[in-house]
Amino acid sequence: MTTKVLRSWFTDRSRPHVIALGNQKGGVGKSTTAIHLVIGLTRLGFDVGSIDLDERQGTLSRFMRNRQRFATASGVDLPIPDNQGLYRSIHDTTSKAGEDEIARLARVLERFRHKSFVVIDIAGDNTFLSRCGHILADTLITPLNDSFLDLDALVRIDIDGQRIIGPSAYSVMVTDGSARRAAFGGGTPDWIVMRNRLSQIDSRNKQQMRALLETLAPRIGFRLAPGLSERVIYRQLFTSGLTVLDIDDPAIGFDCKPRHRAAAREIDDLLRTVGIPEPAAAEDADRQIA
Repeated sequence: MTTKVLRSWFTDRSRPHVIALGNQKGGVGKSTTAIHLVIGLTRLGFDVGSIDLDERQGTLSRFMRNRQRFATASGVDLPIPDNQGLYRSIHDTTSKAGEDEIARLARVLERFRHKSFVVIDIAGDNTFLSRCGHILADTLITPLNDSFLDLDALVRIDIDGQRIIGPSAYSVMVTDGSARRAAFGGGTPDWIVMRNRLSQIDSRNKQQMRALLETLAPRIGFRLAPGLSERVIYRQLFTSGLTVLDIDDPAIGFDCKPRHRAAAREIDDLLRTVGIPEPAAAEDADRQIA
């Protein structure tokens, strides 16, 4: 059944473009990035669906509930994309659990088939649904803290961080997902490694991290992009279901500072990196990535 569902998805040329956020390490800003992509695309005028595969955290789903509550309580007309949580089956046998999960995934994909974009927040575990999320990704974004401690998400390195021993378990999973995707007719995904939590100071460690990732990119098969800085505003707005893309709205009444607008520019840069059309071109994009 899995083969049938995925082959049917990839043979539909009018299907939405899928952007998936994946990394087996936690605390890298994966859900924060997913949230801002969903809201950013929606504010550009695209019809967006999102899928939360992170059962343990459920951050994307909690954000959407917070957003709905804020909109209802304040009377502010916020764009609220359609979000679906999809978690592991409760069946106690592998075969029944797999059948249940692929059937529920098929229903969600059918629900979103006519969207422009689908954004998937993938759990860090190597589960059936996580693997499906990677296979579905037309664009796979792997946020990575800008630290040598987090490089083992991509490669195994020796103790002094100067010699690459081999690929990480996650890189192997991405490679395997790409091969399976190709077998289903999905083509090669665009894999972006995004340096998150960038410091504002151009330190030696930051330069070394950038140089090593630039060396790794062609070897492993990703392209490198700057991501989100460490900003308190991202956490502050979460409980209200808001993003830095919302706070210029006078109806919200947020005291918007220059640093908040700088955060919004980071999201604009992220959208451009992924390949999203400029706002003026969004109306004519009609499901096409620029």
